[in-house]
Amino acid sequence: MVASADTHVFPVLWQGDHLVLIDQRQLPERYHIVAIHRWEDVLRALELHIVQGGSALGIAAAYGLYLAACDIHTDDPTVLWKELLAIGQQLKQTRPTKANLQWAVNQMLGQGYHPEAPITSLRDQLLAQAQAMQAEDFALCHTIGDHGLSLLPAHPERLTVLTHCNHGALATSGYGTSLGIVRSAWREGRLARVYAGETRPTLQGSRLTAWECVQEGIPVTVVTDSMAAHCMQQGLIHAVLVGADRIAANGDVVSKIGTYSLALAAKAHGIPFLVAAPISTIDFSCASGQEITIAQHSAEEIYQIGEMITSPSGSEFCNPASDMTPADLITAIVTEKGATAPVQVTNLQSA
Repeated sequence: MVASADTHVFPVLWQGDHLVLIDQRQLPERYHIVAIHRWEDVLRALELHIVQGGSALGIAAAYGLYLAACDIHTDDPTVLWKELLAIGQQLKQTRPTKANLQWAVNQMLGQGYHPEAPITSLRDQLLAQAQAMQAEDFALCHTIGDHGLSLLPAHPERLTVLTHCNHGALATSGYGTSLGIVRSAWREGRLARVYAGETRPTLQGSRLTAWECVQEGIPVTVVTDSMAAHCMQQGLIHAVLVGADRIAANGDVVSKIGTYSLALAAKAHGIPFLVAAPISTIDFSCASGQEITIAQHSAEEIYQIGEMITSPSGSEFCNPASDMTPADLITAIVTEKGATAPVQVTNLQSA
C-alpha cells in the first residue's frame, strides 16, 4: 500500500473495535499498516518503535488502556482499575523519557475508579477519553503551527528552515509540532524549502520528515547531520525548528540526540532556534534538564545499516537517544498558548 500525495497521515487511528498504526520502521520504502486488537500488542508496538513521537505514543497508549479494559474479565471496578494502573506503568516504561506518553497515561487513569459505576460505563469512558485526547492533540498542533508563524524571521523572499528528527504528522495525531509550523508556513506561502537533517542513527529525518514533505509537495532537501553548520554558514537556513521529548521547568529541553549541537550552531550564526511542543511536554516537577535521565539505545543502531557493518569488531559504542539543550540557547518555546521565553515556561503551569 502506498500513500498518495493527498492522503492525510494519521499514525494512530481507531477503527470501530481496533487500533490501526502506520509501521514507521518501514517508511519510506513501504507504507505498511498494522491492525492491533490487544493491549499487549500496543505495548509491543511502543517497544519496537512501530509508533514514534511523544504525542503519537501517548495516543496509542490511551487506546491500549481501553483495549486492556475490554480484555480484563471482571465485574468489580476496583479490580479493573488496579489492573489498569499496573498496565499503565508498563506502557509508560516503554519510553520513560517521553513526557507526552507519561502525561497521556496519567490523564487516562488520573480520575480514579468509580466503584458505583458499571464496568461498561468505565470502558466507554476510557474510549471517549482516548478519542477526545486525539482530537485535542490535532487541534492544538494546528494552533502551535500558527503561533510559530509569528516567530519566523521576515524575509524578502520565502524562507528555508532546518528540521531535526521527526515531529510531524507521524509523531502526533496527524499534523505535527515543529512540522506543524512548516505546514502553516507552507499554507501561507512563506516557505520555500525544508532542509531535513537525516538524524542519525535511525534516520527519522531522512526517512520520516522527508517522506511527509514529499506527500504534501513541500520542497525538501535531506542533509547529513554533519552538514547543518555548513548550511547555516552558507546562509541557506533562516530558522531551525525542533520538537521536544521533555521540557524542564527552567526551559531546558531534552530532545533527539543532535538537537544540542544544532542549537549551538544556530546561536553562533544568529539564527532563531524554535522548540515546538504542547504544554503536556513540560515536566513542571523537573527543575532542570540535568535531572532528566538520557536513555541509551543499542549499539547496533550505530554499527549496522541494513546488512552492512560500518565499524570494526572490537570497537565500543555510545548511543544516547537524546541530549539536553540549555534554555539560554533557545529563542522560544512554542506551545498551544503561544510563544514563551524558555525561562518563563513555569507561567504555563496555570495556563
